[in-house]
Amino acid sequence: MKLLRKFLDKQEHHFTTGKLKLWFPVFEMIDTILYSTGKVTKTGSHIRDALDLKRMMITVVFALVPTVFMALYNTGLQANLAIAHGAESTAWQAQLVRSLGIGFDPMNIWACMAHGALYFLPIYILTLAVGGIWEVLFAVIRKHDVAEGFLVTSLLIPLILPPQIPYWQAALGVTFGIVIGKEVFGGVGMNILNPALTTRAFLFFAYPAQISGDKVWVAVDSLSQPTALAQYADSLIDFTYTWKDAFFGFIPGSMGETSTLACLIGAFILIVTKIGSWRIMLSTLLGMVGMSLFFNLIGSETNPMFAVTPMWHLVLGGFAFGAVYMATDPVSATLTEKGKWVYGALIGILCVLVRVINPAFPEGMMLSILFMNVFAPIIDKVVINANVKRRLARNVQ
Repeated sequence: MKLLRKFLDKQEHHFTTGKLKLWFPVFEMIDTILYSTGKVTKTGSHIRDALDLKRMMITVVFALVPTVFMALYNTGLQANLAIAHGAESTAWQAQLVRSLGIGFDPMNIWACMAHGALYFLPIYILTLAVGGIWEVLFAVIRKHDVAEGFLVTSLLIPLILPPQIPYWQAALGVTFGIVIGKEVFGGVGMNILNPALTTRAFLFFAYPAQISGDKVWVAVDSLSQPTALAQYADSLIDFTYTWKDAFFGFIPGSMGETSTLACLIGAFILIVTKIGSWRIMLSTLLGMVGMSLFFNLIGSETNPMFAVTPMWHLVLGGFAFGAVYMATDPVSATLTEKGKWVYGALIGILCVLVRVINPAFPEGMMLSILFMNVFAPIIDKVVINANVKRRLARNVQ
């Protein structure tokens, strides 16, 4: 490691004053990933905290690890179950599984994870490559450091996509989410929308058949199977999943969103490390519970979604994933403590409202978070103005 440190130090002048000065952000990114910065203050003029931006992003990545494991396992599980019941697949992933002799046994954890990895990893690598190119390009042009936030965004995007998403659409969606959702606002810390959700929203409205059709949720070519939430919304289809299956994540859906248990483990990590706001998570849950109980009380003879209880709203769709990882995004969420309660509660309320009232769009978490991202600055402004007004009144007295 000392040889590598000496090598980097020897090359630094080429990027600071030499011909490669334009590419200093790339050099700085590599250097600070491998080592902590050598330029530190030696006096007490600064607040010292071991948790810098890079460590914060790495902690979020660790919190996402349980959902990644479930993405690998459940994607392979759903495909292997379909193949075990007679479905055929001509996808290259299935052909590679056959050639390697891994097998399609749905009871074999490693067989499921290996099959699922062949769907998840290519999308993740593609997201990392395409998004990384845009991040570096904007950093070089603006002469800024390469932001570490993309480490999280690049992992979030494949987790909220279906396994059958075409690669070119994933690349186009990542480009839109990074450039339009973040970079045009000035980069990390300036964006008002969550880049990963912006990617998902773009793909949903630009290519609805590939992002929301029944065939995209199970990684088998010949099988058409809706998500559990879509089944619940359709009164003509008998609901075939148990609450336990939905809680653990053994249901079709976006690769990393299906397991509520994995999301709860991630929530625990984020709350203990004080990176994720427990106020936003809890208020989102309370907003969902209150709105769903309201619809349960009203009831409906024609819309089965009115009867969905809070326990089912929690485990279906992307509610748990969105509440833990998306709604708590420190850039696009509210910053004031009181504002976080309002922000989260409205996300939970809007999610259930969209799920229940709109029969064509049973999943409402994505739109509710994006909608509240837009209103987050207004909520903070109202809270701040109220505090200022209170203090002024107290001083006058």
